[in-house]
Amino acid sequence: MSSASHHRSRSSGIPALNWLSHHPQGSRLLRTAHELLALQAALARILPPALGRRIRVARMDGHQITIMVPGPAHAARLRQLTDDAARKLREAGWPVDTIVVRIDAAPGLDETRKPLRETQPLNEQALQSFEDLRQQLAPSPLADAIAKLLRHHRR
Repeated sequence: MSSASHHRSRSSGIPALNWLSHHPQGSRLLRTAHELLALQAALARILPPALGRRIRVARMDGHQITIMVPGPAHAARLRQLTDDAARKLREAGWPVDTIVVRIDAAPGLDETRKPLRETQPLNEQALQSFEDLRQQLAPSPLADAIAKLLRHHRR
């Protein structure tokens, strides 16, 4: 067999996904990957968007899932939400009792990057409510803080 014909026969092989779906071990691996990705999508919908975009479901072991995050700030925030997130996942049909949070030490991830802040501008009604409150307060640090908030949001 010439080198060229050997190259042609190897390059015309079955695509990897097709191979995985037709072999017992590969089909289990593929099924697990699809399940983890579906669970990750469900969890991302439950979490605040800035955090949901940064998680990766790494493992499901019985009723416990392990979630990887890029750094300590993400881990701290997610740990605050694990009980509520597990409850919401159960309500959505996922058999999750415990969520374990781990920091992903994979190269290429910026562990020091802060999570994106989620902010929504105050509407006119909210600004008016703060203005009314500020006018009712005696001069104080609270009144100063509300005045600063109003200046910031009315720029």
